[in-house]
Amino acid sequence: MALKVALLGCGVVGSEVVRLVNEQSGELQARIGASLEIGGIAVRRLGRARGTGLDPELFTTDAMGLVTREDIDLVVEVIGGIEPARSLILAAIKAGKSVVTANKALLAEDGATIHAAARAAGVDVYYEASVAGAIPLLRPLRDSLAGDRVHRVLGIVNGTTNYILDRMDRLGAGFAESLEEAQSLGYAEADPTADVEGFDAAAKAAILARLAFHTPVTAADVHREGITEVSAADIASAKAMGCVVKLLAICQRAEDKTSIGVRVHPVMLPREHPLANVAEAYNAVFVEAESAGRLMFYGAGAGGAPTASAVLGDLVAVARNRLANTSVAEGEEDTGLAVHPMGQTITSYHVSLDVADRPGVLASVADVFADHGVSIKNVRQEGSGEDAQLVLVSHTAPDAALSATVAELRSHDMVRAVASVMRVETFSDH
Repeated sequence: MALKVALLGCGVVGSEVVRLVNEQSGELQARIGASLEIGGIAVRRLGRARGTGLDPELFTTDAMGLVTREDIDLVVEVIGGIEPARSLILAAIKAGKSVVTANKALLAEDGATIHAAARAAGVDVYYEASVAGAIPLLRPLRDSLAGDRVHRVLGIVNGTTNYILDRMDRLGAGFAESLEEAQSLGYAEADPTADVEGFDAAAKAAILARLAFHTPVTAADVHREGITEVSAADIASAKAMGCVVKLLAICQRAEDKTSIGVRVHPVMLPREHPLANVAEAYNAVFVEAESAGRLMFYGAGAGGAPTASAVLGDLVAVARNRLANTSVAEGEEDTGLAVHPMGQTITSYHVSLDVADRPGVLASVADVFADHGVSIKNVRQEGSGEDAQLVLVSHTAPDAALSATVAELRSHDMVRAVASVMRVETFSDH
């Protein structure tokens, strides 16, 4: 018996999926109980070079016709984006096909619609490759920790930004130089906006939060900041504090347990934290649960072969379910946890101020912090005269209070400029 697979997209990931299906056909048949056969490959244009070992007869530009074909059992979507991916996936589900996708943007924007359709049709939608490439992360969150209470999920989920920040930290390189190198190595696209502005990580954070806390979360719920404003001075300040700068996706229960915060932004992270040592383009996600304690998932987060590995793992799972006539489509997910705004998040700020070098500056600045209910943890002065700078780290406080403090400092008569602002996170509780 053979199960026929429709493949939507045949780029870097799609071609690797075909290669793995063909090269590992015997092993896959043993694991599934049936063979997998590529029944068709939908692409935008015919006639382009698609790599070796790909039968040109399999290619079609009629993606809708392919996913609704009666002989197709399973659909793999690796074209990305919102449309036509959403319409194709919904059509496949309506036609009774289980779906494997790596489409983080679609799942973060409209995952609820996809899952509702899958439940109604009694089919599966698996998406392990959507967040962290080859790292087995989503199924442990969904299944292995289903009986536990997750307090926090935080991680490095974008290899491009991690590579850039790692180069800035280890080699003292600037942002532009590090980005250019990342592009030359294929870690960053020609247009790196989705990576460096945090859009990619925000979509992944929404998916992680929904699974970890069993509540609807979309990309619009995620507070997002990128790394384009991170300077060499920020990197140096982090080093002076025994920290490293990382772009983190942070999904966390509030202290009162009634809401969650979901955010993506650069942080100064203590070097003793396990995530601080994740180098180059690697990904890692740290999960903190009530009973399981602290768990860390680490590995290659992107690239054709790693992502295809995750796709193939999902393909084996949905194929087995197909043969057994079972489905594990996710149920209704709403535990009543609201997503609170960033202003309610408790955090700490590192603030560098260019100031007038004269008596009373520190006291005046401290008064601004105090007026907003924020206390100063430590402060140091760097330089003198025209180069005088105050570097302050606050105690934890609501982000809205810290943001208001910085806003007032920008117009303070003793502050020439707010040189930089970055959150400091220790993640010491739980």
